Amino acid sequence: MELKQTREGVLRLGSAASAAAVAGTLGLFDAREAGAQASELPRGRTLRMVFGGSGGKFTDTGIGNPYAAGATHQIGNAALWEPLFYYSAFADDMIPWLATGYSYAEDFSALTVNIRKGAEWGDGQAFTANDVAFTFNLLKDNQKLTYGGDMKKYVKSVEATDDLTVTFTFNSPNPRFLFEYLAFKFDNGVKLLPKHIFEGKDPLEFMWFDLEKGWPCGTGPYKITLWSETQKFMDLRQDWWGAKTLFALLPQVERIVFTPYSDDNRTAQLLASNEVDASLDLRPGTIKALLPQNKMLITHSFNRPPFGYIDWWPNSFWINTKLEPWNDPEIRWALAYAIDNQGAVDVAYEGAGQTTQLPYPDYPALKPYKESVKDILAKYDNNKYDLAESAKRMTAKGYAKDSAGFWAKGGKRLVVDIFGWGIWADIGPVVAEQLRKGGFESSYSMPPDWADQARLGTHPGAWFMGHGASIADPYYTMFLFSSENSVPKDTTSGGGGNQWSRWSNKDFDAIIEKMNNIPMGDPRVLDLFHDAMAIWLKELPNLPFIQWFHRIPMNTTYWQGWPTVLNSYCNGAFWHLTFPLVLHKLKPAQ
Repeated sequence: MELKQTREGVLRLGSAASAAAVAGTLGLFDAREAGAQASELPRGRTLRMVFGGSGGKFTDTGIGNPYAAGATHQIGNAALWEPLFYYSAFADDMIPWLATGYSYAEDFSALTVNIRKGAEWGDGQAFTANDVAFTFNLLKDNQKLTYGGDMKKYVKSVEATDDLTVTFTFNSPNPRFLFEYLAFKFDNGVKLLPKHIFEGKDPLEFMWFDLEKGWPCGTGPYKITLWSETQKFMDLRQDWWGAKTLFALLPQVERIVFTPYSDDNRTAQLLASNEVDASLDLRPGTIKALLPQNKMLITHSFNRPPFGYIDWWPNSFWINTKLEPWNDPEIRWALAYAIDNQGAVDVAYEGAGQTTQLPYPDYPALKPYKESVKDILAKYDNNKYDLAESAKRMTAKGYAKDSAGFWAKGGKRLVVDIFGWGIWADIGPVVAEQLRKGGFESSYSMPPDWADQARLGTHPGAWFMGHGASIADPYYTMFLFSSENSVPKDTTSGGGGNQWSRWSNKDFDAIIEKMNNIPMGDPRVLDLFHDAMAIWLKELPNLPFIQWFHRIPMNTTYWQGWPTVLNSYCNGAFWHLTFPLVLHKLKPAQ
């Protein structure tokens, strides 16, 4: 049959195509039912991934526009988009891609970027500086788009002076602009749009999806050939510009197949039977039990604890600092002393984890900053487990234990209901039990609207959440806690919406404002960081808890070249924007 997919039609596929889409498991797709667009390919040329979706179905089907509501790059679409630069936090390396170089004005009031000659969109049209200028001006003029608020705040103008040169002029000095917006790293970076397609279109309503037209067509080496609610095929483009210009070789993965994640146990079965090559990171107990079942499975640390690598998302224990009693730093510290971080890791993860005193990932580029605040951490050790100190602070604030042994004041018990997702279902109950032992009535639960409650400031208890911000420079995580972000909003980058603690401090603001005007790596940043953390750690707007590990199972039966501790060219999360760096490294094992 002829298969024509549009946003409107794809959800009505029903019949043969959707019934063929894996029938509930991978490996059962009958390509003949989908027509020539999904022709048969050898298993050894196909990369099969399990990730995303809800209830066994993708929720972003047919949304090709990366700025439309519901769009995500995490389910394969990162293979479509290419940035001006990639940044690998593990290698601490900036990699020019669609750009060849850049230069800042001496006072960082402007940035000029040189575009790589010969780059093309998937439809064969040239990629030029005009596409870059168009994208950033579109964001600047549309506050509802991701990064729109940032562009309005920071960018005065963007101009393509010729096809291979684009100049950004800033409203004030901005030495971090390239790193934050022009480079793909983890989930951050501006996705560039083709001017010849998007000009005159509503960037919020235009879905950019029609496979007959080749939409969406990024500059990346893959194109979508099938996209239903239960499966996505992405096939290699033999006409990719990078190979034509000898910039890079074609990837050897000829097809990428994504199917929705359902649960860890089902995913583990598929990995054990070689039906899947990689999946969403698994919980420590699951992956520890899985690895012996299939000797071809590895993790970033092979078959040894911690069975993965540190993600850019250190976890904290959050509370709303605008609500009583959490508006009192003494009560926040009392809570911190009642949590045994290492004990929680030992019980929930069998020791295969790492605690943290700072809201920063333990990455090479950030280590000097961690070292610079050792004196402050010695005074404000938020990982110290000390029930006596916790009780001392609670008593000083007028609390006393009731007949059940829980802290209460004025006849009202202090209840710490902890919220979170399933990824914390192993460690959440452990922390709740620790708090109960310390006199805080507590439980762990996962209501479907918990994140909305936290974001809107209506949850009076606590929750787990990470920080997706700093990876090479301390400023971005500091910025999360600026007064500007004390009320969460959706248009800032760097996780501005994750500043759910609602904490603010004017002295802290003044320090990070100074930091923002100093280039990354400048020695003055160390001193400013020390001053800022002296305020932050004393106030403790949230409780740093653990480093978050990606325990990603990677199957070497059909593919080799995965990033590991012996070859950490980038992080292995294929749902991040650096997925193409992995695709370019993978080689057939057979």
